[in-house]
Amino acid sequence: MFKLNECQVCHQKSYLISRNLKVCGQCVIKFPEESKAFSCQAHSLSRKEFSLPPIPPRTSRGIKCHLCVNECLIGVGEKGFCGLRVNKNGKLHHLGGTSSKGILTWYYDPLPTNCVGDWVCPGGTGSGYPQYAYRKGPEYGYKNLAVFFGACTFNCLFCQNWHFKKLTQKLKPTFTAPDFAQFVDDNTSCICFFGGDPTPQLPFAIKASEIALEKKANRILRICWETNGSMNKKLLKKVAKLSLSSGGCVKFDLKAFDENLHIALTGVSNKRTLENFSELASYIPQRPSPPFLIASTLLVPGYIDAKEIRKIAKFIAHLDPNIPYSLLAFFPQFKMSDLPTTSRSQAQECYQVAFEAGLKRVKIGNVHLLS
Repeated sequence: MFKLNECQVCHQKSYLISRNLKVCGQCVIKFPEESKAFSCQAHSLSRKEFSLPPIPPRTSRGIKCHLCVNECLIGVGEKGFCGLRVNKNGKLHHLGGTSSKGILTWYYDPLPTNCVGDWVCPGGTGSGYPQYAYRKGPEYGYKNLAVFFGACTFNCLFCQNWHFKKLTQKLKPTFTAPDFAQFVDDNTSCICFFGGDPTPQLPFAIKASEIALEKKANRILRICWETNGSMNKKLLKKVAKLSLSSGGCVKFDLKAFDENLHIALTGVSNKRTLENFSELASYIPQRPSPPFLIASTLLVPGYIDAKEIRKIAKFIAHLDPNIPYSLLAFFPQFKMSDLPTTSRSQAQECYQVAFEAGLKRVKIGNVHLLS
């Protein structure tokens, strides 16, 4: 049975208010200044237990990291927001995410898999056959090399894969890019980088992908990404190139459209994510099929509702109404473990408004979780 929690701004009581965030979704949007202190405290406490900085460091005369939207200014002895960059005696050291050291776990996932894009991608549908898919339908008999990275540039209070933080804390297991590429065998038809997020370790992922593609130059090997989209523009272009040329996809988690709501839920602005998504949309004409760009949003009860989905869907539809969009059911996790799963009525309402906003391909994912 879920407990009633009180919003510390409007003092409304509801089981759709997170006890850790302490503010309802409406107040986060309408009264961002009043809500800020509570969201900052929630993020700070959630990161302290994993020895991560509460906010991206902004130390005067610190060394700037350009890898992602946070652009940390890291002072001597300090650690970057992702936990993989440190300033040692005035020099920036990378604890992971280089071609010589990736912090991750991996496994083989038989196709078709439960990937967010399986309903439109070659592995699940055969789209792009024969250039990018081995079969006209689902690629039974083949597998995905799933790469779970142990770091992230966001701090989602609702994170469904929050245990990646344990890898960040331990800085292991580790692999070099050449060693990792060895895991691509003859039955591997795609590599999917997720986590956590690929962004803090993109130099590793890009190098590993290049080695794997070179070794398998005469066969299909798609490079795919599931990301929050917070990387810098130079890395974004490399990510796009790898997926475009290999038949893979780039899937962005568009977690919220309202910036204040996004910051409250993830600790970070979504400006870079939206800019990068718009940039990738311009690549679509280069390879309309199979879909190159895919979007998804987790339907967090009390916070990500139909109003927010309408804004996100309009944003996507303005770029290209054919971009596939998945609405994912939420499961209580991490610091929002006291919220209920997404209701069937909420999912159906969000599904309807996404179409009304102009999108042509929308799907409800994780249907088994709907209450």
